[in-house]
Amino acid sequence: MDKKQDVLRMPAEKLYASELEALKEADKDQRPAGWQLSPKAILTFITGGQAGNTVITPKYIGNRRLVEMAIATLLTDRALLLIGEPGTAKSWLSENLTAAIHGDSSKVIQGTAGTSEEHVRYSWNYAMLLAQGPTEQALIRSPIFRAMESGGIARFEEISRCASEVQDALISILSEKTIAIPELNREAAAERGFSIIATANTRDRGVNEMSAALKRRFNIIVLPAPSSIDTEIDIVRRRVEEISSSYQLRATLPDEETVRKVVTIFRELRSGLTLDGKEKVKAPTGVISTAEAISLLTGSMALAGSFGDGRVSDEDVAAGLQGAIVKDEEKDRAAWKEYLENVMKKRGASWRSLYGACAEING
Repeated sequence: MDKKQDVLRMPAEKLYASELEALKEADKDQRPAGWQLSPKAILTFITGGQAGNTVITPKYIGNRRLVEMAIATLLTDRALLLIGEPGTAKSWLSENLTAAIHGDSSKVIQGTAGTSEEHVRYSWNYAMLLAQGPTEQALIRSPIFRAMESGGIARFEEISRCASEVQDALISILSEKTIAIPELNREAAAERGFSIIATANTRDRGVNEMSAALKRRFNIIVLPAPSSIDTEIDIVRRRVEEISSSYQLRATLPDEETVRKVVTIFRELRSGLTLDGKEKVKAPTGVISTAEAISLLTGSMALAGSFGDGRVSDEDVAAGLQGAIVKDEEKDRAAWKEYLENVMKKRGASWRSLYGACAEING
């Protein structure tokens, strides 16, 4: 049995290995030092196109110019910071850019309240440190350290979730392109091609504002939420198909009408206004993102495949909606009930079944 089938989530460079190989073969443009593809080939990998007889699937559906700016940034000595609301594909774009440029997206720091400076710079194998003192063998290199040594790209996810002193540990690295190791009396210098792609989400609670000094060392690109409902439907449909295939869910994909209803609900709750602009909607406390819509529909497929007839029903979708929207039991349940009664209930026969399933679960 192919071991790849046992992996829950493959990195982008393995998931799209055939596309990357096709692009390498077809790529005739000049490649920057340390890059496996030219900037134009990387753009094709991200936004979709053709490489010989191979169809390149789009990884990011949105403003093409933003992707061009991101790639151009990584050609310079500037780091890249992707900012946007949850679900705007910041992490997905970061991973696929890194996979296309260096073929290795694994050098990742996940920013949390518990991230320390050691995660950014280096730490020690303390057993070896006590036995031998500070040596190269006892040194544990961070993902950023390893990217510097190999001339690769490190990814720093949710950088604004880290404490300010941890964020500021990046300032000297981005300015000097070195990491000082006083215990070994040396400095580690970055090889050509080294960079960092960071992501930040300023809408979630618990974030720490980045200092002006750190922001100046990044080129900042703001990724917007999908501009139209049709674009968001396309994104949701594509990602649900990819994820459900990876998870081998025993259910058919949700039909177009089901996807449109879910995306409509999410867009209206997110904006606080119905799509026709006629009625205000009370927004729930949680973030109603495109990523949540994707998760909801894959969860609905899991329900349908395991406990239904394999077709996603309104009851399956209703169960997912309840979990996605009602995060604060008291506030969100009232907002969701108001939406059900004032908006969904009035939408006629095509929405009646979904309304009934949602109303029954919400009580």
